[in-house]
Amino acid sequence: MCLICDRIDMIKKNNNPWFVKELKTGYVVIGDNQHFKGYTLFLCKEHKTELFQLDHPLKMKFLEEMSIVAEAVSKAFCAEKMNYELLGNGDTHLHWHLFPRKNGDLGDHGNNGKGPVWWYPMEKMYSPDNRPSENELKLMKTKLITELEKLL
Repeated sequence: MCLICDRIDMIKKNNNPWFVKELKTGYVVIGDNQHFKGYTLFLCKEHKTELFQLDHPLKMKFLEEMSIVAEAVSKAFCAEKMNYELLGNGDTHLHWHLFPRKNGDLGDHGNNGKGPVWWYPMEKMYSPDNRPSENELKLMKTKLITELEKLL
């Protein structure tokens, strides 16, 4: 079983504190680490490795819902720009990385503080210092659910 499938199983067992909301094609979860405040993932319900492996109606709905989640993330966390990534090289299960970006959020690790999130040092991005407290996580989830409900 893959890491994403494990996380989905935790959601189904009501044992995933990062879980925000279930949609038709996937699950919305807050990212474990929050250097980019509001970093959210959208996990596909089906274990597929490529978008083209989804049948057309499911693929279109998955893309539509990802866009809705991204809009909700943007509004909930006051993003100046959104970054969208569907990589799958490490965890080969369709899942979107949705990063709300703000000017200068890379510090001096980018071109005048600008560039892709992956320019930020991994050891800093995944530092335990970037994990939200229980109260911070609750507040983040509430903000995101509020925006999702407006859009759905």
